[in-house]
Amino acid sequence: MRIYVAEAMGTFALVFTGCGAVIVNDATGALGHVGVSLVFGLVVMSMIYSVGNVSGAHLNPAVTLGFWAARRMRIGQVPRYVLAQCLGAVAAAGLLRLLFASSATLGTTMPAGAPWQSLLLEAVLTFLLMVVILNVSTGAMEKGVMAGVEVGGTIALEALFAGPVSGASMNPARSLGPALVAWRLGDLWIYLAGPIAGALAACRVCSYLQGPDCCPAPPDDPS
Repeated sequence: MRIYVAEAMGTFALVFTGCGAVIVNDATGALGHVGVSLVFGLVVMSMIYSVGNVSGAHLNPAVTLGFWAARRMRIGQVPRYVLAQCLGAVAAAGLLRLLFASSATLGTTMPAGAPWQSLLLEAVLTFLLMVVILNVSTGAMEKGVMAGVEVGGTIALEALFAGPVSGASMNPARSLGPALVAWRLGDLWIYLAGPIAGALAACRVCSYLQGPDCCPAPPDDPS
């Protein structure tokens, strides 16, 4: 159970601080686009170092599905990981609603242009993120001296250039929590389909580039 509590807590921290930064910036302009991007990158880095040794710090259903597609975890673990991540995201969005009742969107990700543009961007962004994750992780665990810096840095980098267009979610749970609580579901499909497609594609490419050692069969441990 501690694995799933760690995933819920990590995803809660991601949504609470990341979407909280969006809300604060919308109200005050104090952080700016660069500041918001850095908050998302820094909180992921912090959670990898905090719970990466417990759950792997996926914090993202697309990443969990990517690890499964890469044969680094068993299918039985996937629904529990995803449920924990979504519960953490919804709980964080609920707390943000309590704290910032005047916010209409709660940091919900929405496309600035055409839906297809954001869909493609989210797929490519998550593809690149998943490639990085697969190459800095051990099995299905994002842990190690540099894993947090590399993954958090990639998220901040991608948010810096794509955030104004698609929101640079790369994470279905991060988009689901605020969208449900703010009840803005019209564009949610973009942020479910795009990241999942990108993560699954990354596994095939990474396996081809790195050879058979990239994605070995998962251990027999069913937990």
